[in-house]
Amino acid sequence: MDMLVKLYDLKPDAALDARMERQRITIRRVLPPELKALTDWITPRFGVGWSSEATAAVMRQPPTCFVAIQNGTLIGFACHEATAKGFFGPTGVDSAARGQGAGHALLLTTLLDMHAQGYAYGVIGGAGPMDFYRRSVGAVPIEGSIPGIYRGMLAEAEPEEISESHV
Repeated sequence: MDMLVKLYDLKPDAALDARMERQRITIRRVLPPELKALTDWITPRFGVGWSSEATAAVMRQPPTCFVAIQNGTLIGFACHEATAKGFFGPTGVDSAARGQGAGHALLLTTLLDMHAQGYAYGVIGGAGPMDFYRRSVGAVPIEGSIPGIYRGMLAEAEPEEISESHV
């Protein structure tokens, strides 16, 4: 189910920023030359679909993908404008780094960027942890949004389905 966020109500969170600083977590916009490193990190953790969406976000100008880096190591990412205008996602934090607030910081940074680009509302597409989004940014469910924009999406081809003529 998709969720809706009032971007005009969001404010930076100084306590969250201080927590990130204490834990040596930096949230920043990804650079296009980092695309391969980013997608190589995303694919085994979250799949090719999310890697494809992140690619679309990185290729925008400015990129609409943010990363969380702790002690020089990528631990998470968040994008907007990947699948549709006004959409937040995909986003993910490495399972070993969860619980430190990086997901919340990525979410807030990305949504604030959407607002700075002129959006009053943001849609969290196919929201997984709905309680997290409700608690973190006041997101509300959009009734009737399943499967939403992802309706009829192509399945990923398996290697044995690839035509011999294209090998």
